[in-house]
Amino acid sequence: MATTQYSATTVDTPAGTERPDRFARLALLLDAAVTGANGIGYLALAGVLDSFLGFSTKVQYPVGAFLTVYAIGVLLVATRRKISRPAGLTVASLNAVWAVGSVVVTVAGTLDATTVGTVWTVLQGLVVGGFAVLQFTALRRLNSPSGV
Repeated sequence: MATTQYSATTVDTPAGTERPDRFARLALLLDAAVTGANGIGYLALAGVLDSFLGFSTKVQYPVGAFLTVYAIGVLLVATRRKISRPAGLTVASLNAVWAVGSVVVTVAGTLDATTVGTVWTVLQGLVVGGFAVLQFTALRRLNSPSGV
């Protein structure tokens, strides 16, 4: 009886030829995960969070629904075979708008937030602003000839 010996082979990727969209994909996936968790949290815990953060359920439910749907959209952008630059720029731009809006809402005091809610809003804005910076940086790298 003859046996055939199979050996595992690996293909080395030459330096500089790895997928240029890896960083963009990671930035988008992180955004989708955090945004989705935040949106679901607002929806599922609205009754608890209203007294803790000071945001009424009339604010939390629509914001939670928006964030959940937005997270699904970001996930769709992140999981395409090739990341669409216009879609990525839209996500990054909307994140930048959200970050600025968080500061405006906090300064204006329109949410009647508790101290914890105010801190939460600022931190949320900083995180979303960080996602915007990561995404703009990643998208810029997508178009550079060297991927850097």
